Amino acid sequence: MRTSSTIHWITAVSCLALAGTAAADKPATPAGSKPVLGDGAAVGQAAPDFTLTDIAGNEHRLSDYKGKTVVLEWFNPDCPFVKKHHEKNKTMQATSGKYASDDFVWLAVNSGAAGKQGSGVDRNKKAVEDYGIAYPVLLDEAGQVGRMYGAKTTPHMYVIDAKGTLVYKGAIDDNSSPGTLGETNYVANCLATIADGGHPEPMETKSYGCSVKYAAPAGANVP
Repeated sequence: MRTSSTIHWITAVSCLALAGTAAADKPATPAGSKPVLGDGAAVGQAAPDFTLTDIAGNEHRLSDYKGKTVVLEWFNPDCPFVKKHHEKNKTMQATSGKYASDDFVWLAVNSGAAGKQGSGVDRNKKAVEDYGIAYPVLLDEAGQVGRMYGAKTTPHMYVIDAKGTLVYKGAIDDNSSPGTLGETNYVANCLATIADGGHPEPMETKSYGCSVKYAAPAGANVP
């Protein structure tokens, strides 16, 4: 005769076995899933170093710019929100031009995968000409640098001070519409504060724009 404790033990083992079977049957990555991005680079911490090549074939290593203020702009020339600040308005050109000096670097980074919207050397060369971009556009087709920084949108802005510390990340301004400029240019304010020897506030805002067109991670089941 089975005791009550024996029955409870058998029931528990059966439940564990069923749970294990259900977990084994559940796919690890659903088909069509998007790459998952973490928070990326942390404000107040050293900005992650990287090396990328621009559309002219020149190599850029972030650590080579230590001692300078560096702005990183995530870029996709065909994104309506990028066009808002490059075509309809000249936000990026005006802001970068105002602070242009030997102690200042502005770099656009395109983390779009090969074949996706706004990717490739030729498309970005044309964008540089059409938009009148005076600073380098770096290609990150593998998406390694974009994921390292946690870049989610185009544009997504990052400001790094002369010590190599990330002091701002987020939106370019405070209006997330695809056509209307905001009243506050966060990046311009950040750069002005740095120039005056102060600490930027806010240090982080929510970026807006098109999603970065990342390549699927190796092994992901994405059609």
